[in-house]
Amino acid sequence: MNDKVNNFLYKAKQWKAEMELLRAIIISCNLDEDYKWMHPCYTFEGKNIVLIHEFKEYCALLFFKGVLMKDKHNLLIQQTENVQDRRQLRFTNINEIESTKSIIIDYVKEAIEIEKSGQMIIYKKTDEFEMPIEFHQILQNDESIHQAFYNLTAGRQRAYLLFFSSAKQASTRIKRIESYLPKILDGKGKDD
Repeated sequence: MNDKVNNFLYKAKQWKAEMELLRAIIISCNLDEDYKWMHPCYTFEGKNIVLIHEFKEYCALLFFKGVLMKDKHNLLIQQTENVQDRRQLRFTNINEIESTKSIIIDYVKEAIEIEKSGQMIIYKKTDEFEMPIEFHQILQNDESIHQAFYNLTAGRQRAYLLFFSSAKQASTRIKRIESYLPKILDGKGKDD
């Protein structure tokens, strides 16, 4: 057991009992326990399989390659429409976890088998994401911004495109774009 996970669970104010039970179930599946992104993370041969995390309304298991899972009980949830790979099993009380323990174990084992098989997720390409017209015009008119944006990793490009295009009003999109241009020029992602 990982000391950082012990500390995380010790300090948990909400969902403590639920997360402790989820931890015990996952550890029974012979995964290595780690602490990543400030949450308990479970790996197989160094590859991320599942993460325990908590939200205000629920706690959850996040399967990193959840989109590849069969989900024969129709329990996996896509967090938002833009999440391409991960899927969650959500819980609102300890009884839900106890009553689905065998299903949780099956899902964890399936996730391990997916990782063992080497299956890869095919992500949408950056050019398949919506490009707000306001940002498109800036890229066309300013070579330094154009070059800086396309020098970013694909993931950073997508994060900017999702953030810019999620604003409903043009004025908000313009404000967002203008405020993040210095980060783009510095080669940084939205959250760097």
